[in-house]
Amino acid sequence: MRDSLFHLHRVENISIQSQIREMLVSAILDGQLPSGMPLPSSRKMARTLGVSRNTVALTYQGLVDDGYLTSRERSGFYVNPEILQGRANDVPRAPRQEKAEGIDWGRRFKLSPSESRGVEKPLDWQTYKYPFISNQVDQNLFPIAAWRECTRQAMGKKGMDAWTSDTSGSDDPMLIEQIKTRLLPRRGILAAEDEILITLGAQNALYLLTSLLVRRDTRIAIEDPGYPDARNILGLKTDNLVPIPVDADGLPVDQRLDRCDYVYVTPSHQSPTTRTMPYERREALLKRASSKDFVIIEDDYESETNYAGAPTPALKSLDTDGRVVYVGSLSKTLFPGLRLGYLVASKELVDELRALRLLMLRHTPNNNQRTVAIFLSLGHHDTLIHRLHRHYRARWQAMADALETYLPGAAEAPTFGGTSFWVRGPDVLDTDRLAREALAAGVVMEPGSVHFAGHDAPRNFFRLGISSIAVDKIEPGVRILGGLIDDHLNGG
Repeated sequence: MRDSLFHLHRVENISIQSQIREMLVSAILDGQLPSGMPLPSSRKMARTLGVSRNTVALTYQGLVDDGYLTSRERSGFYVNPEILQGRANDVPRAPRQEKAEGIDWGRRFKLSPSESRGVEKPLDWQTYKYPFISNQVDQNLFPIAAWRECTRQAMGKKGMDAWTSDTSGSDDPMLIEQIKTRLLPRRGILAAEDEILITLGAQNALYLLTSLLVRRDTRIAIEDPGYPDARNILGLKTDNLVPIPVDADGLPVDQRLDRCDYVYVTPSHQSPTTRTMPYERREALLKRASSKDFVIIEDDYESETNYAGAPTPALKSLDTDGRVVYVGSLSKTLFPGLRLGYLVASKELVDELRALRLLMLRHTPNNNQRTVAIFLSLGHHDTLIHRLHRHYRARWQAMADALETYLPGAAEAPTFGGTSFWVRGPDVLDTDRLAREALAAGVVMEPGSVHFAGHDAPRNFFRLGISSIAVDKIEPGVRILGGLIDDHLNGG
């Protein structure tokens, strides 16, 4: 056997033993190590890989226990012929190329989601020196040890029934209880268990609502600028979106709402302008919803990142008629990759949404639900919020100071706090071009035109996030942006 078959590409945060196991399992399942083939002795394999003999011996024994290898006394380890039983023979190593001709898929599409405009960012944004990215987390602030312990508890044998079973349309009762008693009271909301639905994040909640409630003739008011994915999701089902320009207090409340069936709003921290709707306007919106018979979809965007202003109750907490459907998410405080959120509404609506979800994905992953429930119950989430507030406040101040120095008058520090600044550049600025040039200089920023409805969106707005950038990187990053904008104005 050629020793070159065995080599390791060291991977950070993965144990050497796990890497050796993955190398051998891949070689066996890919047919590089045929059935019955002997493996090098643990001593020789250790010398080839440059690791300890004990590490190799433990890996071999683990593969014996799992059926990949057999051990023969005084002979060594061999590939177990039984491990490949039941697999199709002559499986192609490369994916089969489908013929392009024959099916006109474009003619069959009823929708074209790929044509929707959304916020784009490089997948490797973490490798850039100045990542002014919104809605992402700083891994250095996340309590990985506490999360690992909660995962260990959730995955224990004692609780296997909570995460191995198909719970049909039901959600984890422990998580529902934690949302009811820990999260919603922070927003001033009281809800019963049957008025809460767990979702795969806020977007999933919006998609469920759209699928259930929206038809082609449904009229929906949205904020402009606003959350692009909400506009895209709602636009899949209706041709009657009504963009309403926001002002200094968020969504205006006037006659433009009167003929709408639904109003989508982010009152606590308007996305993307960061404005907070005052109490008087919230009361006016609820009163108008009742008199004109429309329903409000409240996306409580960044509700847990209020560290700069007085606590603001959710619109849902003021609702006495059941006209507010509340959408919440854990993406901003935990991490967006978790894909876990929740929806609060009347039991009648939640029951139908639950039945619809059952047809789509049955339920959100039980293991994630239970892990989050334990994380909340042990107080780790509250501790994390306090930590985030402390660090975000420092970054918020650093960003406000840097913008005032290099782009004076271009932005106001959000009174709510939050994780981003909405910046208005000179009217002649093209922020799509600026973003490309900034990326080449190590700066990741978000052009703002995608947040506006219509094709004549202004191109001089952009958003700068502070959640995933170290405080000492903010000033030099903004300085680079300021220099690039000066180049634009000077004909560069």
